Amino acid sequence: MAGAVMQDDIDELRHLLQEAKRPRVQSILASQISSLEKVNEHEAAAAAEQTPKVIPLEIKKFQPIIQYTTLATFSWDQDYDKVKIYITLEGASQEKIEARFHSDSVDLKIHDVGGKNYRCSVPKLNKSITPEQSKMLVKPKRIIVTLEKADGGNWIDLHKKEEKFKAPAMDKDKDPMSGIMDLMKNMYDEGDDEMKKTIAKAWSDAHSGKPAQPPKYGDL
Repeated sequence: MAGAVMQDDIDELRHLLQEAKRPRVQSILASQISSLEKVNEHEAAAAAEQTPKVIPLEIKKFQPIIQYTTLATFSWDQDYDKVKIYITLEGASQEKIEARFHSDSVDLKIHDVGGKNYRCSVPKLNKSITPEQSKMLVKPKRIIVTLEKADGGNWIDLHKKEEKFKAPAMDKDKDPMSGIMDLMKNMYDEGDDEMKKTIAKAWSDAHSGKPAQPPKYGDL
């Protein structure tokens, strides 16, 4: 409101300046107009700084958790340089599959197939692959994953299998029989019921003085 009144004063002084004839009067009016314009500009700038700024709120979109159905059944074959995995699934789209190849694993996330999402992965491959040269191809009724072997050769399985029993390191200063007993104990602790029964019987016969009967192959 004050700025509007001051502007009216400035306009009226300009009108008087146009009507004035004497140079001194014109100089006084021009000086007063200049002073009022500076004051008006300063007040306008101060008012603008006091005006609260509207900061837009950042609205974060909710990311729903994607549910996957695991595809645990598939087939595979190999040649010297490559391993191929065949996943039977009809209606998949190449653009909606997220394939991640690592040196020791492969993970496929297949989205929007008949309204469902599927996942197929091998977390520990039998041997290393070259991720950059591995690829995936979608067919009408199946998905073919080609893994490039890092070193070539034959794979005995697609998955890497950990050894169930590990023989303890032999100490040259330790009684050899003690090492065998440790191995037997380890096998007993880790074995199934049939294995435990076989080891317990051999242990009992040994302590009773009976000659030990060699276990049948089916028992081990």
